[in-house]
Amino acid sequence: MSLRDAVIAEARAWIGTPYHHQAAVKGVGCDCLGLARGVWRAVYGFDPEQPPAYSRDWAETLRRETLAEAASRHMIPVALDAIAPGDLLLFAINADAPAKHCGILVAPDRIVHAVESHPVAEVSLVPWWRGRLRFAFHFPEM
Repeated sequence: MSLRDAVIAEARAWIGTPYHHQAAVKGVGCDCLGLARGVWRAVYGFDPEQPPAYSRDWAETLRRETLAEAASRHMIPVALDAIAPGDLLLFAINADAPAKHCGILVAPDRIVHAVESHPVAEVSLVPWWRGRLRFAFHFPEM
């Protein structure tokens, strides 16, 4: 199985996991970052780094691309017009705010992500999400 296939399979294995802010436990609870961390941990066998505690409005408060900076420390940036299944995508929910949401592209127009008050789900990468896409990263070959 290729790395991309492993990332996609693991992301889909989290579908149905309840939303829980700051959690990263498959089947028990996670937020969008917890989903990404959990997929990384399943694929590589360790956490890339331990995030600090964060509030729901951390991106608006800090006014920094904290999520993109963290992803850049461990992953390979990719142009938005070159995304492929198995990539981590970062979204800015508000046009004037940093990216604070992430999901994993599992098919050309499908992502798996965790959204507050909903379990992890696979959804279409509709124009609303595409318009908020700010960064993309390949998982590294290790």
